Amino acid sequence: MHAIWQRPRPDIPKSEALVRVTVVYVIALFVAGLVLILSTAEPLWRALWADLAATVVVFGASRWHRNSSFYDAFWSVIPPVLMLWWMVVGSSASTLREMLVLALLLFWATRLTCHWAYYWPGLHHEDWRYGMLREQAGRNAVAVDLMGVHVFPTIQVFLGMLPVYAVTVLGDQPLNVIDGLAALVMFAAITLQMTADVQLHAFAAQAKPGDTLETGLWSRSRHPNYLGEIGMWVGLALFGLAAYPQGAWWVGLGALAMILMFRYASIPMMEKRSLARRPEYADTMARIPMLLPRLRSHPEGASD
Repeated sequence: MHAIWQRPRPDIPKSEALVRVTVVYVIALFVAGLVLILSTAEPLWRALWADLAATVVVFGASRWHRNSSFYDAFWSVIPPVLMLWWMVVGSSASTLREMLVLALLLFWATRLTCHWAYYWPGLHHEDWRYGMLREQAGRNAVAVDLMGVHVFPTIQVFLGMLPVYAVTVLGDQPLNVIDGLAALVMFAAITLQMTADVQLHAFAAQAKPGDTLETGLWSRSRHPNYLGEIGMWVGLALFGLAAYPQGAWWVGLGALAMILMFRYASIPMMEKRSLARRPEYADTMARIPMLLPRLRSHPEGASD
């Protein structure tokens, strides 16, 4: 592996680590702002270049601190920034739909960012998946870290934000029933994710090695937190459809990408690790659905 990843990470208090992350994000957003000001591209592409420029800044900090979890909060920080920019360059007056989307997006972003800040141990800790990807990449570790850990999620989130671009810049439809459905889906999904996270951390605080969470939401879905995250992006896609129905073929691309990523990348990696650490997890997999929950608790010992 590249030598820079083999050096020890900074041994500093968590409070200082959070300050460092905050400073880097401020610098990243400043660089993004320069790109927005200097670029003459259309608002959609200008936002993409600015987003990628900010990602490169965060990647530089990840390399410097030898910890790619420096990027983790960027997932939830950048969407409201993108929306506010598009609101500035979009219609002259904000619509009720825009205010509704912004409120729900801020609810999701604030909750997820605060959750990360509270539970992130600090710069001594890095998401186990990042190290695994670099180990598998060998001499290409740096390139994989840049593209796989930083750029790919940025593009993923940007695709998920396409409906917001439709709402703020292109939307020409009055508020309608699809908006109501979108708001319901987003709010329910964020609440689902929040509740699943609370249950998970309460369990982790008292669990013994080898224990598996199979109560509450986790008795009906093996990954209710991921289901909530997917639902949030589906809700955004519905808002885009309500605002700009002629863009139906592309406003859902981000939600589809999220579903595919969680279903065929994130969840399989998590489950492979769970099976390696807890062979009895195979029984959990046999009894509890992966994502879509069953409405009633599954009888003990029964299988699908």
